[in-house]
Amino acid sequence: MILSNLHTHTVYCDGKNTPEEMVKSAIEKGFSSLGFSGHAYTPHDNEYCMTPDATLKYIDEINLLKEKYKDKIEIYLGCECDLNSLIDRPKYDYIIGSVHYAKSDEGGLFSVDNTEDITSVFVNNHFGGSYLKFVRAYFEAVAQIGKVKPDIVGHFDLVAKFNEGNKYFDENSKEYLDLAFDAIDAVTPYCDLFEVNTGAISRGYKTVPYPAFPILKRLYDKGARITLTSDCHNTDFLDCNFNESIEILKNAGFKSSYCLLGGKFIEQPL
Repeated sequence: MILSNLHTHTVYCDGKNTPEEMVKSAIEKGFSSLGFSGHAYTPHDNEYCMTPDATLKYIDEINLLKEKYKDKIEIYLGCECDLNSLIDRPKYDYIIGSVHYAKSDEGGLFSVDNTEDITSVFVNNHFGGSYLKFVRAYFEAVAQIGKVKPDIVGHFDLVAKFNEGNKYFDENSKEYLDLAFDAIDAVTPYCDLFEVNTGAISRGYKTVPYPAFPILKRLYDKGARITLTSDCHNTDFLDCNFNESIEILKNAGFKSSYCLLGGKFIEQPL
C-alpha cells in the first residue's frame, strides 16, 4: 500500500511541529505523498485556526517545501475548511470539508471538538441535557458541508469524539444512525470521498477511527470512496493505526482507498 496522509496540521494552526519537521518524518516513514491541511480562518473562532497573515506564510512555506523535497516526496497544499471558513480556494490543491461546530437552540455556534467537560456543560445548558439533540444539530451542519465544495469529507462523526463505549449515546441505535445516514445522503452528491481518520486514536479519545463501523458500512453500500488519514498534529503519529484501520475497512467491504499521487486522486488496493 502507498503510504500517504492528506490531513496534517502544523504550528501554523494547532499542530506541534513545523511543516518541514512533518516532511522529514514522512520521508523517514517511507511516505510517497504528504498533504498539509491547516485549519482555514474562521472569523467566529480564532482559537485553533490560521490567522489571515499566518495563512499567507503557510501557503508560501508549503510551496517552498514542495520544490525543496520534490525528489523525495510529493507534497500537497490543502486546508481544512468549516462551513464558515474564509479561503482563497484557487491557491489550494485540495480541500477537506469538516464540521467542528453545532448550532445551539439559541443559534450560537459551539465547538464539538473541545474538552469532554465543556461539551457536557454545553449539552446540559443548551440542549436540555439531550445528547440526541446535540447529535442532530451536528449532523444537520454536516449535511451542508457540500456548500464548501470539498474534495474530501473530514471526520464525519466527530460528534462521537467523547463517546467511546457509547458513554453518552448509542451509536448503533436507529435514532442516531438515521441522522448520520441522512447526512451521508445529503453530502454524497457533492463529494463521495470520505476520510477514515485515526486522529482521535493518537490523542487517546477513541480505539477505532472515524467513521464508526455502521457508518463505514453505509458508505460502502452507497458506493462512496475512502482515504486513510491520521489527522496528524505530531510527527510521531503520521501513520497512526493505519494497519488496524485497513482491517476494519476490509471488514466493512472496502477493497481499495484513494491517495493523492501525481496530482490526482488514485485508487489503490487495501
